[in-house]
Amino acid sequence: MIDIAMDMEQYDCPFIDTTADHGVAFAAVHWDFDTAERELETRMVVEAEETEALDTGLSALRDHRNMNDVTMVRRQDDVAQVRTVMAETTAMRTIRDNGGYITGPFHIEAGSEVWHVGFDRGRDADDTLSELDRDNEFDIIDRSATTLPELNDVAQNAGAAMTLIEGCRDLSDRERETLEEAVSSGYFESPRDATLGSLAEEFGISKPAVSKNLRRGERKMIERVVDAFDDIDS
Repeated sequence: MIDIAMDMEQYDCPFIDTTADHGVAFAAVHWDFDTAERELETRMVVEAEETEALDTGLSALRDHRNMNDVTMVRRQDDVAQVRTVMAETTAMRTIRDNGGYITGPFHIEAGSEVWHVGFDRGRDADDTLSELDRDNEFDIIDRSATTLPELNDVAQNAGAAMTLIEGCRDLSDRERETLEEAVSSGYFESPRDATLGSLAEEFGISKPAVSKNLRRGERKMIERVVDAFDDIDS
């Protein structure tokens, strides 16, 4: 399988137009294409910086010429989940007509959309990219050929991957920021390029405080890694 990740700017996509004009972002949690009606049904998580931006963004999405239906599933402050039904875009048609298919969730923000698309043959992928280049703006983020053993490995270990993802979600914002800074600054290298003192200075807190944030973040992630080991073994 040829797997391609691309940053796409479609000119007829309701989600892209909405994020370009309003301060909202969309992340797909489910999608299904109706081949008879040539429509895409999705469940989307919508985020905004404030409730007013979410209101105006959803209103613009409903009014878009290519959006057939928007139904609120649930909402909490400036985050909502919606069910949408939209008309097939030109880029979607090009990909499907060349045997392509979506292989992962897509994210739309600030007028562009990250797609993960798969093809059974490299020739089909090349033809699709050539056709897309005529009417769309896009950048290839990554392109890789996946072997059958690798595909099987992904399918067999989906549970372990979700365990690690849940571990990332368990982190507080400060714990995540501390871990990211520790890794990027070389705290875990040998010899270390950063110290508790330099990390504390970066965040404007004491060394005991930054140490506590590191330990909490490390403990949460290590526990999830150990749980993932069990999923992989089983």
